[in-house]
Amino acid sequence: MDGQRPSDSIFSSIYINETLRRNKAVVCALSASYISTFAGYPLDSLKSRLQTTKTPISVPRIALLVYREEGIVGFYRGLWIPLMTISFVRAASFTIYTRTKEFFRDYQLIDHSKLLGCAEIGGIGGAMAGSLISFGSAPFELVKVRRQLEYTIAEKKGIKLIKPPSTAAAVRDIFRTGGIFGLYTGFHLHFLRDTAGTALYFLEYDGMRHLLGRLPSGEQGLTPSWLPIHASLVPFVCGSLSGVTSWALIYPLDVVKTKIQQRALAGEMYRSPAETLHRLIRGPDPQNPKPLIAGIARIYRGLGVSALRSVTTHGLLWTFFDLASGFIDSLPESPA
Repeated sequence: MDGQRPSDSIFSSIYINETLRRNKAVVCALSASYISTFAGYPLDSLKSRLQTTKTPISVPRIALLVYREEGIVGFYRGLWIPLMTISFVRAASFTIYTRTKEFFRDYQLIDHSKLLGCAEIGGIGGAMAGSLISFGSAPFELVKVRRQLEYTIAEKKGIKLIKPPSTAAAVRDIFRTGGIFGLYTGFHLHFLRDTAGTALYFLEYDGMRHLLGRLPSGEQGLTPSWLPIHASLVPFVCGSLSGVTSWALIYPLDVVKTKIQQRALAGEMYRSPAETLHRLIRGPDPQNPKPLIAGIARIYRGLGVSALRSVTTHGLLWTFFDLASGFIDSLPESPA
């Protein structure tokens, strides 16, 4: 015995490199997600508050109110839930998306060298990922909504909240009120939002990457003359644009979902999605409906901060995903 570990031990660089290659999608998604989630969470918290407030308020003002009442901690309330869960959800989502693309490529079911085929494969992979992942992510998102809207929910219940309960206490309260199914409050809307939103997101991202010069092999080629940006900026641009546009399209659905979940958590009477949407747009008084344009503007209240969040999180997500992917691809091959 010379005291040296065998070359195939878990401590050897060869073993580590091969493990990273086999799990590249998971490793890239996890590392990129931690950074992007932390950067965008304060904006996500403000978005939830803007969606549920009844009176118009600017983003700077609501941010100032949060800071005065809760301090910096208020912007990151409930952060550990998405930091852990969203990161693993994204890892699973990217894995399903990647495997779906590989399936279509290996069996040549759709021509991925053309724009429409490339976008279609991305959309199918996104729909598969969004629908499957929603079953695991729904309870965590409900708890996140509860944590972000603690003060609003307490006010609806007529409770003066001095110190918000912990995440564990919030989960116990939801479970005590509705049991295990209480954690799936509003799941049908969550499922629809995630399936449609993720399909649109990956469809747009893959379509844009194709337009900006990504080769069928997956490597980045020359960018077109109409957008002469550096190749390193392509993931950020495509990620930001696909994140913002796909989110804008499903934003009304997310507002209705959040409102229904808020009412359920506050113990208020259930309203259907159609009724909730109608009341949000036209107001609670059928004899004196609000102007349609004003109602639609209310639906999209918070879209600005949500768009900024999407630019931040999805731009950083794809930038660091590509950086991690390039690093893993550059690792030395194991000897034959």
